[in-house]
Amino acid sequence: MADDRSASFEGSLQRLEQIVKILESEEPDLERAVALYKEGRELVGRCEGLLKTAHAGIDAANAAPARPVEDALDDDEIEI
Repeated sequence: MADDRSASFEGSLQRLEQIVKILESEEPDLERAVALYKEGRELVGRCEGLLKTAHAGIDAANAAPARPVEDALDDDEIEI
C-alpha cells in the first residue's frame, strides 16, 4: 500500500484514482504497470469489503425497532 490513508474507503478510492491516472497518462513500463494493477485490485477488494460492512450496518440499524425520539435523547449514546 502507498500509505496509511489507503486503509479508509476514501483513501483507497483516492489511491485508485491516482493509479488510473498513472496508467492512462504516464504509460509506465510493464513491471510498474503490473505492480500498479495488483495494488489496484487489492484496493478494489478493500473498498468492496468496507462497503459490505457499511451495508450490513445499515441493514442492522433498519432491522432494529425504532425508538421514540424522546427516549433516544435521554440516552448518553447520542452525542450532538
